[in-house]
Amino acid sequence: MPATDPPQDPLPEAEPWEFAGWGTAGHISDLDTSQVTVSRLDSAHKHSLGVWPSTAICGNDITSSTLYVSALCAAQAGRYAPIVLVVVAAVLYLFRRIYAEVGSALPLNGGTYTVLLNTTNKRLAAAAACLTLLSYVATAVISAGEAMHYAHNLWAGLPVFGATIGLLGLFAVLNVVGITESSVVALGIFVFHITTLTVLTVVGGHAVIADPSLLIENWSAPSAVSLPRALFFGFAAAMLGISGFESSANFIEEQRKGVFPKTLRNMWVAVAIFNPLMSLLSLGLLPLAEIQSVPPDLLARMGEVSWGGLLRSWVSLDAVLVLSGAVLTSYVGVTGLMRRMSLDRCLPAVFLQENRLRKTNHWIILAFFGVCASIMFATGGEVETLAGVYTISFLSVMSLFAVGNMLLKVKRGRLPRETRASWSSVSVALVAVLVGLVGNVLLDPAYVRVFGVYFVATGAVVAAMFLRVQLLRVVLFIVRGLVDRVERVSEQLSSFVRRYIEDINSRAVVYFTKGDDPAELNRAALYVLENEQTTYLKVVHCTEQDHSALDAQLAERLKEIDHLYPELRIDFLSVKGTFGPELIELLSERLGVPKNYMFIGTPGDRFPHRIEDLGGVRLIL
Repeated sequence: MPATDPPQDPLPEAEPWEFAGWGTAGHISDLDTSQVTVSRLDSAHKHSLGVWPSTAICGNDITSSTLYVSALCAAQAGRYAPIVLVVVAAVLYLFRRIYAEVGSALPLNGGTYTVLLNTTNKRLAAAAACLTLLSYVATAVISAGEAMHYAHNLWAGLPVFGATIGLLGLFAVLNVVGITESSVVALGIFVFHITTLTVLTVVGGHAVIADPSLLIENWSAPSAVSLPRALFFGFAAAMLGISGFESSANFIEEQRKGVFPKTLRNMWVAVAIFNPLMSLLSLGLLPLAEIQSVPPDLLARMGEVSWGGLLRSWVSLDAVLVLSGAVLTSYVGVTGLMRRMSLDRCLPAVFLQENRLRKTNHWIILAFFGVCASIMFATGGEVETLAGVYTISFLSVMSLFAVGNMLLKVKRGRLPRETRASWSSVSVALVAVLVGLVGNVLLDPAYVRVFGVYFVATGAVVAAMFLRVQLLRVVLFIVRGLVDRVERVSEQLSSFVRRYIEDINSRAVVYFTKGDDPAELNRAALYVLENEQTTYLKVVHCTEQDHSALDAQLAERLKEIDHLYPELRIDFLSVKGTFGPELIELLSERLGVPKNYMFIGTPGDRFPHRIEDLGGVRLIL
């Protein structure tokens, strides 16, 4: 919309390219949505996984913690470890409805990152994504390390530390060449793992019933610490037993309708049964002092005591398989999350590059392997330290997800959803997770130091992406000062930086409006200024009539807002057609704007489309 008598100097003493320019108004009336095939943001398949394949993919992750959480919990809680693990299962029960509500309202991949992106701002969502990335790192490292400790039972000469690095490198190579997790293979591993745990439970239970003397002795042994301290720190350590529960939310778009809450139920049942049972059986099969020394192959030792070397080897083989599956899940999960963050400009676009032969994101995979290897060297492969880093990052993600659920209730209350978690259950779950988080922080400051180093390093990369323009301005200032006498070099560098900044700022975002409410339009403009690296906003109004009085009012309103924010160019576009996935697809192609950079306000109960059908369109108001 051309401005009349615009100010001569919108940005005093600023670079000419810092003024975004005055917006224009246009009209599109030739869109034919009848033959459009709607694509989905960064998702090749839609609703293809059933209940058990989906359960297997995330179940391998959460049930793998059964192999080491009993020892970690007993190291703090002693004989009360089974009771503490029952309490943790009760907390996880509350999170079932919390995750189910968010999943039914926003059935989009990304977990905590997605819910915060649609309820708060991009900076907070990116911080949550950094925690999720660190959780994936810790998952891969601790799973690979535990797998090799169990493999040591099959081959006594295996160098555990070197083999752990080798296993991480092997899966990096497999992912680069394009061999990713198959739901069929995941289901096979899951069934074998559950069968192994069941056999160990039956055989171990029979051995304890036949001779309960060790169980009685362990239970009667005096505790070295007070009961409150044992329960508090035991609860903190035991929270590692529910790590992986968030993994189902990271591939919800690949699950069939109605599958997501069932995967949450199945994961909870597995954790609620096997974690306390394995802890109780360990007290009946092994001396408490041995359990509290945190042996990395606890279940294999239990198998040997209850049924000899055969069951020890069986459990060790199962552990190698399921923990290796968790490593592979980490690679697959981190690739999806980093792709989404790169699409949203939270990470460098170089991570989106694919190799020509296999079409895999090799830079993501190699960077992830490098971080995993470095944290192995930083911690020396110690299970307790790795578990502490893992638990802190995981619990931070869980607490932010509970906060996201609260924000969803308050800010997106009109979104339809099939499940609702009560305020009381969300509050109790959040407090419980925060208690576990505080306990892990107090347990050993070394955990916090290692966690802090890697979180700051990850956050610095994301922060640099948010501050690109400011950093480039600094670069431009330095370049001008250093090469002032070399005018030719200075001009070349300055021109390059200008073009790069202009390229960043010229990428448009689209906001679909239903009316001409100036407050709503102003909030949309402010959201773009505060959250997006662009100076170009297109406001689109869809109407089935060629021209309307509303379009004229909208143009006038936007002209006023455009003058209020000289640093933002606002274009108005009236589109003839019915708002929906097909029209969004056509406009995305026509305007050259990705669908994850198209925004709408929160729809009401009468909105004819589901959020996931809009292909990644974001809620901002």
